[in-house]
Order: sequence, then C-alpha cells, then structure tokens
Amino acid sequence: MTWWEGVQESRVLVAPDPGTDGNGSGRMLLLRHPKSGKATQYLFVNGMLQEFQWFKNLYGSWFLGDYTSEDGRLYLSTPVDPVFIMLPIFEEARMKKGDDLGKFRQLDEMLFIDGYPGYQQIMSLVENCMQVVCEVKEVGSLKFFRLDDTKVLRWLCYKVCQLKQTLPKLDKNYAVQSEKDTLVDAVSILGEYLNEENWLQLLCNHLKLNILEVTGKLQQANAEESNPGLYNDVFQQEEQSDDKKATIVKKGRQAKKIKLETESHNIRDMFSRASRKKN
Repeated sequence: MTWWEGVQESRVLVAPDPGTDGNGSGRMLLLRHPKSGKATQYLFVNGMLQEFQWFKNLYGSWFLGDYTSEDGRLYLSTPVDPVFIMLPIFEEARMKKGDDLGKFRQLDEMLFIDGYPGYQQIMSLVENCMQVVCEVKEVGSLKFFRLDDTKVLRWLCYKVCQLKQTLPKLDKNYAVQSEKDTLVDAVSILGEYLNEENWLQLLCNHLKLNILEVTGKLQQANAEESNPGLYNDVFQQEEQSDDKKATIVKKGRQAKKIKLETESHNIRDMFSRASRKKN
C-alpha cells in the first residue's frame, strides 16, 4: 500500500517525488518523537526519513483540480537525521544501570518495539548510521551494538558546528549577534530533538552553557524573580479570565461546535448551482 492510500481528507504536501529517484514508493511510518516520546508520523521515501512541518494562514483553502479543500494548511516534508530519532531507542536498548555501560544488543532486538512496527521498516537505514553513536562488536557473522556516550557527544558537537556555520547564511541577523548567542541558538534548535535531562544537559555542560538559557526558561525565571508579585497577578488574571469565559459559555447559548471537514466540494457543481439560482 502506498503512503497516500487510506487518507480520507485531502491535504497539500510538498515532498520528494518517489518516482523520480528510488524505487517509486514511499511509506508513512509511526515512530516515537525523540524528545516527547509521543507517536509521530514520518515519511520514509527514497531511502530517506522525512519529518512533517505545517503552516496555516488565518483564512485559506486549496483548489485541487475540480475540487476545493477546506484545509488550507501547507504540509512540508524535510529530511531528518535518523540518529536523532533513534537515540532514545538506543538508550533504552542498552539497559544501562548506574555506572554499568549497558548491554550489547542485536539490531533486530533493538528495533522490535511493541506498537511501532515502523522501526523495523527502516532497519537498513538505521544500520548504516548506528556506528556514528554506537560501539560495534562482531561475533562471527553477527553484529552487536551498544550506545556510546562519548560518540554521542562528539556527534552532537559536530551538529552544533554545522548549525553555527549555516545560520548566518540563512539570516543576516546572525552576522551581527555575538558568537555565544549563535551558539545558544544552534543548541536550542538541536534541543527540539533531544531529551533535556540526558543529552541536552550533557551537551550544555560540555559547551559551558546554561541549559535554562538554551531552553528559553532563563528569561521566564528572571522575570519571576525580578517582580514575582506582578507575574503572579498577571497569571491569576489570566486564570480568572479563562474561568469567566467558561462560565459565560455554560450560562449562555451553547458554544458553536467546530465543523469537521467530511468531504471536498466539486468546483463545477458550485458554479452550476449558482448559475441555476441566478436564472
């Protein structure tokens, strides 16, 4: 089954054409998000793992041939380094306890995750990138892998250096800010894919950065410390405002339900109906 089969609602997705390079097929995979651990859809196409981004204007829709799609969002699929996706899986697989370095495991064992068969479909892709962050032992024709913290840190530092070089090319504002600020921004971007307690904290310690500054929590903490009374008043006002809105909805008329898109509409039918009414 191709990746778009079974989709009930039309969407506009900008993605690589599976037919232009590769075997002409792509698959939607359900994997865990490396930071939140929540089930997330990814696109595996032409041997690359792609993540989804989406943008939506306040008002908008799409003309798709003779039909309109009420969902005006634009979905993009962009390549993501599979090592980011696999880090939490590798971490769990080694079953590390205390100072113990953990166990060496075979790849098929590591990728057998209940409820997520998608990992087994990218086994060949994962095997090619595992040596970047894992130790490898070969016993006869078998290979065993174990996550290595030193390799992970080296790989993360390499990613930071790449981002520091790329950001000034994407936005001229980076050229006028300090090197430390650019470093913080680069680590913050990587932090969208990293567990804060483990890898992000390890990276910040190595680069001598405050993790609160990287995650944006330092400014909030400074604001609370400088004027806690004002911060609490604003917070309470927001809560009271939300409570009043909820009360009004309960006492007044029933809140309008969100209309879910059930089908697309044929443009020709719309214009034909309008012309009949006019006549």
